[in-house]
Amino acid sequence: MKNTLALFRQPFLLVVWIACSLPLWGQEPASLPEILQKMLLVKEVTSLESDRFSRKYLLRIEQPLDHADPAGPRFTQRVVLCHTGFDKPVVLVTEGYSGEYALRASYRDELSRLLDANILFAEHRYFGESRPDTLLWEYLTAENAAYDIHRITHLFKPFYPGKWIATGISKGGQTALIYRTFFPDDVAVTLPYVAPLCRAVEDERHEKFLRHVGTRRERRRIEHYQKEVLRRREEIQPLFDAWCNQRGYTFRIPLQEVYDYCLLEYPFAFWQWGKNVADIPPPGSEVGRLFAHLMDVSEPSYFAREQAHLPFFVQAARELGYYGYDTHPFRPYLTIESAHGYLHRVMLPRELENLPFDDTLYHQVTEFLDKNDLPILFIYGQHDPWTAAGVTGLKGKKQIKVYTEPGGSHLARISSFPEQTRVEILKILEKWLEEE
Repeated sequence: MKNTLALFRQPFLLVVWIACSLPLWGQEPASLPEILQKMLLVKEVTSLESDRFSRKYLLRIEQPLDHADPAGPRFTQRVVLCHTGFDKPVVLVTEGYSGEYALRASYRDELSRLLDANILFAEHRYFGESRPDTLLWEYLTAENAAYDIHRITHLFKPFYPGKWIATGISKGGQTALIYRTFFPDDVAVTLPYVAPLCRAVEDERHEKFLRHVGTRRERRRIEHYQKEVLRRREEIQPLFDAWCNQRGYTFRIPLQEVYDYCLLEYPFAFWQWGKNVADIPPPGSEVGRLFAHLMDVSEPSYFAREQAHLPFFVQAARELGYYGYDTHPFRPYLTIESAHGYLHRVMLPRELENLPFDDTLYHQVTEFLDKNDLPILFIYGQHDPWTAAGVTGLKGKKQIKVYTEPGGSHLARISSFPEQTRVEILKILEKWLEEE
C-alpha cells in the first residue's frame, strides 16, 4: 500500500497506473466509482461541481518544460475532465490562455453540447496555474505546447476509445491547429474557431483588412471618432490618466503614448468584438461620452504590465505573429513618431525587447494544410480582423472546410450561423465522427 500511494503522488504515473488497472470500459457503472475513489485520495485530483456533466474532475498533470529533455525541469498543467459517457466522443479543448472558467459548474463548450460529448480541457502552458516556478521563456514554444496536448491525449485515450475532436477559440483554435500539424493522427477531427495564422510580428494583412471592412460610411465614422478623441486630448487625457491611476495600471511607456495606442487599437477592437456603429459618439459630443465609449471598446489595461497575457505576447513576438497599426491618418495628432515595433517596446519586458521572430512555424502549418486533406473545419467571422490572417484561401480540398459567418465577429460560433448552415456543419461533423 505504501508503494501504491507513492505512485499516486506522481501525476504522470497516476493516470498511467489507473489506465492500466482498468477493467473493460463497458463496465462503466462498476468501474468508475472505484477508480475515482482511488483518484480522490490524491491531492492532484479534485472533484468539481457540474450542472452539465455526471462527473467533473480537476487534474494536475506533470509535464517537462522541454519535451526534448524529459529529465529536465518540469511544471504542472491544469486539466479538467468533464465526463458524460465512455461510449461518447471526446472534445479536446486546447485553451490558448488561462482555463479558470472551465472550473465553473455551468461550463460546457459548444461542441460538447452539440455532440453530447465528454470534455478534456487543457490549460495552456505558462498561463493560469500551468506556470512553471521560473518562467524560462525559451521553453514557451508552440512545439512544446503541442507535445503537452499529445501527452495528455495519450494518457486519457485508454479511458475514452471513441472519436476525439480537438477544438479551441482564437489562440486556443490556433493551438488546436498547430497540435494537428505536429500530431495529425492523434484526433479524428479538428475544429478551430476564429484562429489566426499570422506570418509576421506586424502582419500587414490586418491593416489592409481594416481599410475595407464594413461599409465606407461605417469606416469613416470610426476614423472621425478616433480623430475627435485625439484632437481633444487636453480635455480627455486627464480622465484617461485618472482611470489608469485609480486602477493601479503601470506601463512601459508614458501615458500620453498609451492614449495614442488605445486610439490606434480602437478599430481593431471595435470590429473584433462586433460593436455597433450606432453607438459611436459623433464629433462634438460631450467629453464624458467620448471617454466612456473609448473605455468600452479599447480600455488601456490591454497595454498595462498588470495584464495576464505576457506569455502570449512572448509567443507572438517569437513565432505566432501579431498585427500592426496604420498611423498615417492620425500623424498630426499622435505623440509617437511611429508604431512600428510596438509589440516589443510596449508589451514585452526590457530583457525580451530584442526577441527575434522566426516564421518557421507559419510555414510548417501552411505546408501541412497544403499537403494534407484531413477533417478540419474552420469557423470565422466576416468582420473579425483576425480573419485577415485566417485559413480561408485553400482550394481543391474535399475534407478541409472553411465557414465564415456573414457580418460575424470574433464571437462567431456554429450556433451564430443561419440555421441552414448550422445543419450543414453538424452533418459534416457527424459524418466524420461516424467514419471508421
